[in-house]
Amino acid sequence: MKNKIKAILFDMDGVLIDAKDWHYEALNKALGLFGIEISRYDHLHTFDGLPTKVKLKILSERYYLPEEMHPFINQMKQMYTTELIYQKCHPMFHHEYALSKLHNSGYKIAVCSNSIRQTIELMMDRADLAKYLDVIVSNEDVKKAKPDPEMYLTAMDKLNMQPEECIVVEDNPNGILAGKNSGANVLEVATVYDVNYSNIFRKIEECEK
Repeated sequence: MKNKIKAILFDMDGVLIDAKDWHYEALNKALGLFGIEISRYDHLHTFDGLPTKVKLKILSERYYLPEEMHPFINQMKQMYTTELIYQKCHPMFHHEYALSKLHNSGYKIAVCSNSIRQTIELMMDRADLAKYLDVIVSNEDVKKAKPDPEMYLTAMDKLNMQPEECIVVEDNPNGILAGKNSGANVLEVATVYDVNYSNIFRKIEECEK
């Protein structure tokens, strides 16, 4: 019997919000207070998609960055991120169209992000997507961040769905791995512009063949 897709689980940064550079800018601004900077290369190849606390752990191993400074750096990073969200986060028509159409067709919608809940809620609100969401899973709701599948399995549990009933939409290797390890179907995207209704619907049809 064919699997019926019933839920779409989205990553946030680089999928629903073009925010990868915002996190990079905000963290570098906070690290700059200590004379440390993450290069663009490291940002793309080492740090992309990781929670801030994991990034800081890596940086402490690389530089003389005392671990007791992590909470302060994290706090400053969140403050700078919030400033950037207010400046740059705005609705994108193709996302509003896709989520409203999926929502109206009866699909459950979740956002699963390595960001903290406050950041996710603010971004979803600013992007005018909050009203379409059934579940939000943040890095505060799980013990293990992506690439561990816990985040997606938690969302499925909250939605009362089986992995084969879900499509995970992801853009970076950690997230794609998390989606695959959860047992869900995975739609891999390169940019926020690939996250549109026709691409999602094509994936739904492909999964249901």
